[in-house]
Amino acid sequence: MFKMLACKRLNCFIKHRAQVWTLAQRKVTTWSPVGAAFNSKPHRRLDVFQDNVGLFGVPELSSPAGFEVATKRALKDTQILVDKTCQSPPGAATVEYFDQLSDGLCKVADLADFVKVAHPDPLFREAAEKTCIEIGTVVEKLNTNVELSTSLKDLLNSPDILNQLDHDTRRVAELFMFDFEISGIHLEEKLRKEAVALHVKLLDLNNEFLMGSHLPNRIAKSAIPEHLHLHFAKEGSFIQIGGLHADSPDDLLREIAYRIFLYPNGQMLDCLEELLKCRNKLAKLVGYESYAHRALKGTMAKSPKAVMDFLELLTDKLKDKTAKDFKMMTDMKKKLNPRNSELMAWDHPYFSAVLRAERFNIEPSLYSPYFSLGACMEGLNKLFSQLFGVSLMSDQPSAGEVWSEDVRKLAVVHETEGLLGYIYCDFFHRTDKPHQDCHFTIRGGRRCQTTGDYQLPVVVLMLSLPHPTKRAPTLLTPGMMENLFHEMGHAMHSMLGRTRYQHVTGTRCATDFAEVPSILMEYFANDYRVVSQFARHYQTGQSLPQSMVARLCESKKVCGAADIQLQVFYAALDQVYHGEPQNRSTTELLKDKQHQFYGLPYTPSTAWQLRFSHLIGYGAKYYSYLMSRAVASMVWKQCFLKDPLNRDMGERYRREMLAHGGAKEPMLMVEGMLQRRPTMEELVDALVSDLNPNFETFIMDSES
Repeated sequence: MFKMLACKRLNCFIKHRAQVWTLAQRKVTTWSPVGAAFNSKPHRRLDVFQDNVGLFGVPELSSPAGFEVATKRALKDTQILVDKTCQSPPGAATVEYFDQLSDGLCKVADLADFVKVAHPDPLFREAAEKTCIEIGTVVEKLNTNVELSTSLKDLLNSPDILNQLDHDTRRVAELFMFDFEISGIHLEEKLRKEAVALHVKLLDLNNEFLMGSHLPNRIAKSAIPEHLHLHFAKEGSFIQIGGLHADSPDDLLREIAYRIFLYPNGQMLDCLEELLKCRNKLAKLVGYESYAHRALKGTMAKSPKAVMDFLELLTDKLKDKTAKDFKMMTDMKKKLNPRNSELMAWDHPYFSAVLRAERFNIEPSLYSPYFSLGACMEGLNKLFSQLFGVSLMSDQPSAGEVWSEDVRKLAVVHETEGLLGYIYCDFFHRTDKPHQDCHFTIRGGRRCQTTGDYQLPVVVLMLSLPHPTKRAPTLLTPGMMENLFHEMGHAMHSMLGRTRYQHVTGTRCATDFAEVPSILMEYFANDYRVVSQFARHYQTGQSLPQSMVARLCESKKVCGAADIQLQVFYAALDQVYHGEPQNRSTTELLKDKQHQFYGLPYTPSTAWQLRFSHLIGYGAKYYSYLMSRAVASMVWKQCFLKDPLNRDMGERYRREMLAHGGAKEPMLMVEGMLQRRPTMEELVDALVSDLNPNFETFIMDSES
């Protein structure tokens, strides 16, 4: 019921004067304030008299012990609100109380969820982990609180009262009720207890599988050629293999890594089988045909059949392109290794990269000097200003507000609406920090009904970029730049929504819609009209040539069909695992789906599914990335391709797609933007057409 978010006042904006990066040859580039803030090391004001304001400005969190204080306060407030909700007559106030309950718990739990993985101090991480467990336990109890659910049920079962509610209030009430129902609240007591027991068991199974999916496999040193030992970690007389080494040019190394890293672990196979069995049992217990039916309620796809129709149609329309891609890879392998030319699963990533490099000479080091972090942030600032009238302003954190001195804080300010929220940018690599790019909601936006004020959203963007050096700012590869734009798409979704209820704020929407804003930003990041506004050499100020941007975009289409088909295979496998049980092992199902949806042969004695960690967070929803990309492609081509900087279209995008969070049915938001409802075939065609070559690129190359 209550999804897992902190509080902050507006500080004085610190407007940096334009700074320069001066090098030995005395050539300089001048940056805007936001560009300068990210192209220079942070300057913290030393004020011994300044109080520690606590993480994110939460006073209690000036020390790890503060988590216990914040947790106790949140739980005390929760009990008061539960009593108030249960004693009040059904009405709009009921939904407001529920949202206050959710907000109070989320402001502690979501903050703790971030701190437990990102804070460099183990004491803070341990305290945050404890808070997550405590809040999670309370949430489970609330989800099975019959009296609390009855207060909501009475509201939804009263037509006269229901008709008086506005659309958003009614939808939020229905979403809260859905959360109750999937916890089995409507069942008789014996079955309800069984549902609770299954929930608890699934928490343990999820954790066990997630942890196991990342553990290395080991093999005796004597089992693999000695000249390959240096590529792996050693443990006594064993070699540890913790990844696929997919980018290695050594065919044997890739094969050995694939076979050993994916070698079946009996305990993990049992864990996955039990996890899928429990998910199915719980889904049926609370009234669904399968776990997939339960997971897809409220999404754009709506049903497992629609997802499989999408994947099968995409496979059919990609068939010729995919076959061509695999032939190109096979020919390349035959050219480089005539004695062993059969294309295998461990070859796909490597040979697709070789073909891209050969055809378009895409060397990341040629691009990085044009993509300094400051330049990219400057580009984002310009883009958001042109589309939405929004500026990113560097704001000086107070003492104790951030968890690492290299974290930057941005205030997001609209030209007429004022301050919209805060983005904390945790962009740089550090020891024990997860090596993944992600967006965390720390506090959701909501309208306070008593004061009329708006609770400003707070988010963190986490990347793992290299630190600047004495000679140069942080320089991004094209992939890093695209990832930055992607994650900033999530952040602006959080900032530009102005939902009345935090339960549906920003990215708290259907999974297959949540990736649309972030993927759409990738299209902006690959358009020269956008890139030309910021991509300039950090030493000379020279703009990135248009031909280089065009070649970069075209290179991504090389073997693109095979890359998409691999994702289709993963998505189809996910659907089968969460559909009606078939009395076949997970490996047998994988082998079947790999043959049907991928094409490269299954390797005996491997179990790729045991490394499929997305089964935990994206169970029955792995297709979401493909469907979100299809929608983003349609929005880009219809609304922004002609003019990516059009303010009217930017405002329409905010109004129709970003403003609602999860308060509106996802496909209705897409329909509002496109001004029609896309068909399944149109979504598939959008993905396929993205792979068509742009012949202007080849003309530019021939002229240069």
